[in-house]
Amino acid sequence: MKAESPFNDENSNTSDNLAFDDVLKSRLSRRSLLRGAGMAGAVAGTSALTACATTGMGDSQGPALQTLGFAAVAKHTTDKLVVPEGYSAQVVFALGDPLSADTPAFRNDGTDTDFARRTGDHNDGMEWFGLDAKGLPSRNASLRGLIAINHEATTDEKLASFFLHANGGTATLPRPASEIDKELMIHGLSVVELQSDGKQWAYKSGSSFNRRITTMTEAAIHGPARGSEHLVTKFDGTGTKARGTLNNCGAGMTPWGTYASGEENWFGYFFRDAKDDDARKKDKQVQALKRYGRKAGEASRHGWESGGSDDRFVRWNNSAVAASAKEDYRNEMNTFGFIVELDPYDNKSVLRKRTALGRLGHENITFARVTAGQPVVAYMGDDARNEYIYKFVSDAKWDAADAEPSNRLAAGDKYLDKGTLYVARFKSDGNGEWLELSMNNPIIAGSSYFEFKDAADIAVFTRLAADAVGATKMDRPEWAGVNPKNGEVYITLTNNSTRTPANTDSVNPRSYTDLKAGKEQKGNVNGHIVRLAEPQPAATGFRWDIFLFGAEAEADKSTINLSNLSDENDLSSPDGLVFSKATGLCWIETDDGAYLDKTNCMLLAAVPGRVGDGGNRTLTHGDRQVTTPVGRPQTTATLKRFLVGPKGAEITGITETPDGRALFVNIQHPGENTKMADIGEPSKYESQWPANAGYGAGKRPRSATIVITKNDGGVIGS
Repeated sequence: MKAESPFNDENSNTSDNLAFDDVLKSRLSRRSLLRGAGMAGAVAGTSALTACATTGMGDSQGPALQTLGFAAVAKHTTDKLVVPEGYSAQVVFALGDPLSADTPAFRNDGTDTDFARRTGDHNDGMEWFGLDAKGLPSRNASLRGLIAINHEATTDEKLASFFLHANGGTATLPRPASEIDKELMIHGLSVVELQSDGKQWAYKSGSSFNRRITTMTEAAIHGPARGSEHLVTKFDGTGTKARGTLNNCGAGMTPWGTYASGEENWFGYFFRDAKDDDARKKDKQVQALKRYGRKAGEASRHGWESGGSDDRFVRWNNSAVAASAKEDYRNEMNTFGFIVELDPYDNKSVLRKRTALGRLGHENITFARVTAGQPVVAYMGDDARNEYIYKFVSDAKWDAADAEPSNRLAAGDKYLDKGTLYVARFKSDGNGEWLELSMNNPIIAGSSYFEFKDAADIAVFTRLAADAVGATKMDRPEWAGVNPKNGEVYITLTNNSTRTPANTDSVNPRSYTDLKAGKEQKGNVNGHIVRLAEPQPAATGFRWDIFLFGAEAEADKSTINLSNLSDENDLSSPDGLVFSKATGLCWIETDDGAYLDKTNCMLLAAVPGRVGDGGNRTLTHGDRQVTTPVGRPQTTATLKRFLVGPKGAEITGITETPDGRALFVNIQHPGENTKMADIGEPSKYESQWPANAGYGAGKRPRSATIVITKNDGGVIGS
């Protein structure tokens, strides 16, 4: 999604949470400001940190690769997709491709309809679900399977998704219902069947497994918020049902074989009347609405509420306009912001919203390796500036028989409806703690910051609970991934323009000035990746270090390029992060706006290492010093660029076949910086990919899913 979009740039955390319990210890005597970015650094020590014990849950599917067996792809700013020599990339499906045999081929000229039976837009997180020769679920199948995939958003400049409409759409209110109807359908999820003949991959347009979940698909509310007064709407007065899923970003696979998807930047799709605060009077939801980025009177992203009097449009007006919540949609926004669970193998199953995992700007969800008799544990990031990192620990203990359950969503009910949610607080000594978000925590039960009556309040107003307990504000927590070889947890922190020298801390230690095409960019411009090591997944303590700092290769190695990056592996704004179970490699994808004058967004492969394999670095910000534990310096043996995408595209979403020989990657919003006014002039499009690579009709750019294979049939990355 466009990095500079106001609907993807939320900053609603006004809590005064301090970074660390010993923040005062980092103060130094006043000294004169330093030149440049106002920051100086030095190596404060090279003694390694002591790593925590690993989880002891056994190896993953294959031995871990210790070296990267491909030549790095060079940075470029051309409109093409490049993979290493010896590899091939193929588009397997793209925006608008038919998912039923009777749906016409996609014309890609803005006249297409029937998007409820086509793949959606802005392909994002995804997972592979194998099928055997008989079409039955298989954990090991690598030639036939289902891709469950998120469709996060759509390319827009002002209101309209302009590549979807013949004339670019309407940029003023009210908007035509016919335009909105298209946009309602391109969000959500898809399930798409794929098959390989051993040489080429193809999607099966007529497969009975193919399915769309859109903004209008009914969903069941599960967990502590089920039946809550805060989820009551005109659509469902019981608070047990909702409609649709929205702005689905990252994803994960559950240990019982279902698809879990995060609802991320959903707040901007709703409109509130300018006088809505007054209409709600003393309702505590006014505080919550602001905390979740929806101030009264602010415009919605697409103006869907302006389409007419039909319920499918009215629901996007989040104002209190009737006598009760059962008569309007004042609570509609509260039905979004959850992890949703889908069984891709069962196209009749009802989508579940798992409220026990909290209501956030969910990026993705990743699960710790399961051990019989121990809880199921999941990790999540809240993708907005200065938000938090979370962990969920199930009440139910893992039963190995649930790896292949007869009812997969019932297994989800067992492990995801009851448990304890935690939020992370990082300490400056390289330790951290998980703070319990429940009524058992007296800080929450007795909070004067926000009134929590029960577990449902915590599930719906999770951010406020995390504020109350003093969680650590982070630089936009995005994807989380668990190293299958040792159980350590990695979380991308993509960037933060509000990080200043005065509010840096050990886990968010950089604030500096960078130039893009001669213009200054400030804050944590290029982002970083933090990793955690726990004695066991359910533990309430952890140790941490910073695995990788994003930076340009030529940036100062004492203050900015702290990971020793070179032209073969420098990067900015790490976003997607997934570990290969086949090889143990850590795949890192970028969604960048800071380095685009030098390169398009990219995919890199990393050999992960472990917490404590580096040392400490100290950075000086004016009168303050910040010491941070960092991982080992990177080399081209441990980190290398694997793919560079076409112009305007984010690289996001990644999954593999179990044998590690096919890697699926999503190319999202190529050409997103095209001007809406230029819709009739293809020569002015920022990108014409994938049409210029030989895929599909027309010249309008399309989000697409590609598959990468090694020409010799080998394992990817070897």
